[in-house]
Parts: sequence; C-alpha cells; structure tokens
Amino acid sequence: MVREFDRKLILEDGQEYYGYGFGADADCVLEIVFNTSMVGYQEILSDPSYTYQAVVMTYPLIGNYGMADDDYETATPTIGALIVREYNDEPSNFRSTATLGEVMLKYGIPGVYGVDTRKLNRSIRDFGSRKVLITKPSTTLEQGLEILKSTDIPRNAVSKVSSKEIWVSPAEDEKFHVALIDCGVKLNIIRSLNKVGCRVTVVPWNTPAEEIQKLNPDGICISNGPGDPTDVPQTIETVRNLIGKYPIFGICLGHQIISLAYGARTYKLKFGHRGGNHPVRNLFTNKIEITSQNHSYAVDKDSLMETSLVPTHINILDHTIEGVKCDKDKVFSVQYHPESAPGPQDSTYLFERFLKLMEEVRNNA
Repeated sequence: MVREFDRKLILEDGQEYYGYGFGADADCVLEIVFNTSMVGYQEILSDPSYTYQAVVMTYPLIGNYGMADDDYETATPTIGALIVREYNDEPSNFRSTATLGEVMLKYGIPGVYGVDTRKLNRSIRDFGSRKVLITKPSTTLEQGLEILKSTDIPRNAVSKVSSKEIWVSPAEDEKFHVALIDCGVKLNIIRSLNKVGCRVTVVPWNTPAEEIQKLNPDGICISNGPGDPTDVPQTIETVRNLIGKYPIFGICLGHQIISLAYGARTYKLKFGHRGGNHPVRNLFTNKIEITSQNHSYAVDKDSLMETSLVPTHINILDHTIEGVKCDKDKVFSVQYHPESAPGPQDSTYLFERFLKLMEEVRNNA
C-alpha cells in the first residue's frame, strides 16, 4: 500500500513539493536555503544562524547517527525547518541519546522527508532563496500563495537567539579575558576560545560599549548570528565605539558588523553560502583554506575602498569577500567559521592570531 503524502511545500513562485512529516507538525512561512554538508546535521539543526530558515540538505540520508548530547551548538535550537530526501529514524551510534525527529518534536521544529531535494536545490540555486510555506497537502496553491504574500519573515532573529543576560565560560589555563558579543553564537566558538586560554564573558547583542568596557576585557569577539546585519544597528554602534580600544575578532555576522561599523556596505547573496567545503584564498599567504560557511549576506568589495579595512580572504567560487583587517586598530574578521562544527579545521589558526594581538597590547601597555 502506497502511503499518502502528509506534508507539502509551496514556494512563492508557485512551485509545489510533496513529502512526509517528521518532528513537529506545524505550518510555517520561512526562507528556504540549502546546505551541502555531508555530515553535521545536528550542528546545523542547532546553529542559531538558521533561525526563520528552512534548510534543504543536499546529502540524501539524514538522521542515521542520531543526536549526541555533546554536539549541540546552542541549548535551544531555533532552526525554522529541515527538508531531506531520506530520513532515518533508527540511528546506529553509541553516543546517540535521541533521534533527530524526537529532538525536532521537542523544540517545535517541523521536518519534511521524501522530497525531491535534488530538484529543489537546483531551483534554489537557479532562482535564489525565497519564501516557502510548509503546510498540509489540502492547502491549495492559491491559498498557499496568498499566505506567502501576506506573511513577512520576522527581522528580530538576533534578539530572539542572543543571550538575555551576561554569563561566563571559564578557561582551564586562563591567559586572556574576552568579551563576546552574542548575536547568536555557536557554542564551539566559545569552546575554541576556551581551548586557547581565553575566559569568555558572553554579553547580549545590544550591550552598550561602556558596559563592555566595565568588564575590563583583553579583547572583543563578535559572534555569528542570523539575518541581515543592518537589522542590528545597536551592535554596529557598539562595535564602532570599541574600535581602537581593544583587539577585535569578528566571525560571520560579526565580520559583516565590523565592516558596517567602518563604513562599508553589505548585500544579500542570491542563495548564500552554506556547507563545509567552500574554498577560500588567503590573500597574504596565497594558501587555500577549505571552510565551513553559513551566511546570506556579504560585504561589498568596492565599499571597502572607502574605509581603512583591507581584504584578507576571498571566496574562490564567486570572488566574494571572506575576510578583512585593520592592522592599526588590531581588528580582523572572517566571513566563514574557523570553529567549524561541522566542517574542516583549516582556519583554527585565527584564534591563535587573536591571542597574539591581545598579547601585543599587553606587552606594550
């Protein structure tokens, strides 16, 4: 007996895809994007940068190694939805404590499997990211298009996922104290800073510069996060007021915020960069780094000419800016994720670079 489809995707250009539900049974309007990683679905599911997004996995089999307690990138996953070709609800992994579907049900995250993800991903690549309605099959195309037309995707993603209060992650062998502005931080950024000897004080996204200065940090890190960087003018202003006072390291959204604070511009990419295999060229060493990425926006290359920032890294695939720096201010940032999770570890040296900047300031004090 053929099982009937119980979930449906309607894209705002009128395309329809049918599948089967897992996780939460909820209707929602989201931005549809794709991720090319072959592994790491737990880290993707729990990455705050996917807030209000439906992620289509290009790798066909998802769920086969379950969910491990130590591999979450946030305490409360906020991804919009997960769309896959084949879902495995019987994981084989001694570290697994729950199935993917159980975790998605717990946090109210809808999933759809049985979808022709190859066709869907080609559509996103060819026509760009756009709104999608996840609904039941009885919803007509006309009804779905009207819902999509009348529903805006919220622009409060950073405030939704950021810490609501200050908290501290200690380091075993403390060398420096870093204040991290939480725009939706992945926990592995904090782990990576702890690993190199940084005690990390995490502050909410809208913490003023003067409050951060009271913490007496050795350096500032601006985290990754969801959405359009221009939606967080408070954070941009905070960073602008901290430039030149401390070494500053920005990652992903933090990279865009730093660039905006210096007067550069950002723009939305057609379908973004999401995956664990993006090649990036270091313009100073000419080395190629294979990087983990997750972003919809990029820094406008021409606008950097109007600032004191210089490009340090460039994406080999589409030549977008992947890193900038200002040596005078001891500021640098990268568009990709040096902490990986999931993905390659070619760029972990950047955390050591941040340490060296803080050490230079301390030695010259």
